[in-house]
Amino acid sequence: MTAEVGPIAEAVEVLRAGGLVGFPTETVYGLGADAANPAALQRLFAVKGRPTDHPVIVHVARAAQLDELGRDVPDVAHVLATACWPGPLTLVVGRRADRVAAAATGGRDTVGIRVPDHPVAIALLDAFGGGIAAPSANRFGRVSPTTAQHVRDDLGADVDLVLDGGPSAVGVESTIVDVTGERPVILRVGGIPDARLAELVGGRLAHRTSGEVAAPGTLPSHYAPNARVELVAAESVEARAGHLRAEGLKVGVLDAPSDAGDYARSLYHRLRALDRDGVDVILAVPPDAAEGIAAAVADRLRRAASAR
Repeated sequence: MTAEVGPIAEAVEVLRAGGLVGFPTETVYGLGADAANPAALQRLFAVKGRPTDHPVIVHVARAAQLDELGRDVPDVAHVLATACWPGPLTLVVGRRADRVAAAATGGRDTVGIRVPDHPVAIALLDAFGGGIAAPSANRFGRVSPTTAQHVRDDLGADVDLVLDGGPSAVGVESTIVDVTGERPVILRVGGIPDARLAELVGGRLAHRTSGEVAAPGTLPSHYAPNARVELVAAESVEARAGHLRAEGLKVGVLDAPSDAGDYARSLYHRLRALDRDGVDVILAVPPDAAEGIAAAVADRLRRAASAR
């Protein structure tokens, strides 16, 4: 009699066979493929509908693997990894061509690497052994998924297996820091606050979060729902909603919870719910604060609003 295969072992088998696995992280759910397998990566990009020149993040189980998948890794990267991993920080370093296929990075000689802070993700990565390339587990241009059901709703039978680890605890994507230059640079704001990074490197980091950058998740379409998003002040919501309804439009409101962490955790779930309701316009109230996780929420809302 054959012993029953557990979900992690089954997921590892799928990945080693060139398949795709949806898995939870603390930020959002990822759509994983073997980072060293060009054919698997080609399928990953095709299923997601992602442009092949747009890089994806490679996930590993432990900080020691930074030097296994990356090359010429500077000391500052080790400082940041030691302090922030596992956690919502991605480090862009030189790519080891024998461990990360060029297809994962759009042909670039750099790669974004992180250790996620989720027990299911760590168990999967530890059992797999190598790097798992994983963008968010949704169709390109859809709102990122924060539950296993979001993954199934978006990808259906195109994903071979989905591991359910509950709702994502952070709810927005990782901060991306490029450490390949003379000074580290933030390419995407996310789950690690600027102030924490400044504390670790001895000064505030410059931002390069717009334009053509070697970072995943920096297009407005990554965060835009089907409905048009407008940013409004809390005191203006009622008047703006009335004006839009007078035009015959169905309006949804995304108000700002008092806690920025709650806003981040619920952001994509609420945007998806408003899309399901069939609203035409979402009036989104940005968080009051401009630091920490609130800055990441504000960034996603600005990008969503600029997508149309």
